[in-house]
Amino acid sequence: GYYTMLFARAVGRHGQVYAVDVAEGFVEDVARRAVEYHVDNVEAIVNDQKDTRLPEDSVDLVFMCDTYHHFEYPRSMLASIARALKEDGELVLIDFRRLQGVSSPWVMSHVRANQEEVTKEVEDAGFEAVEELDLLRENYILRFRKAPPANEGE
Repeated sequence: GYYTMLFARAVGRHGQVYAVDVAEGFVEDVARRAVEYHVDNVEAIVNDQKDTRLPEDSVDLVFMCDTYHHFEYPRSMLASIARALKEDGELVLIDFRRLQGVSSPWVMSHVRANQEEVTKEVEDAGFEAVEELDLLRENYILRFRKAPPANEGE
């Protein structure tokens, strides 16, 4: 929710921002803050663990910060994200570094997968890695692009 208002202002009045979360209270809070910030281009959506509930081919960018490790059904959710992304759409994922002997006990017990496992899951779901940004101490930032559909007959 923190980034929602930043994105809403960045895309301007002709853009659309979807704030998606499984926690109804978080979604209600984002909707309330959109009113307080005087932005009318935010649509708050309560989803479930398997589906974003975003329209097909509706978004250019899916941005997730410290949420991927909560996915109970990463395959289903990544498939839903892929459906929602437009051709050449991007997925930007920020999550906690999970490194044995380095990460905090909380991260080690709370975060289910390390960066390599996350990258493999996302690539297996039909995304291509674009870049890794090394800007944060305790988190990694990964950019992926929705892979183009395979040509039939090849």
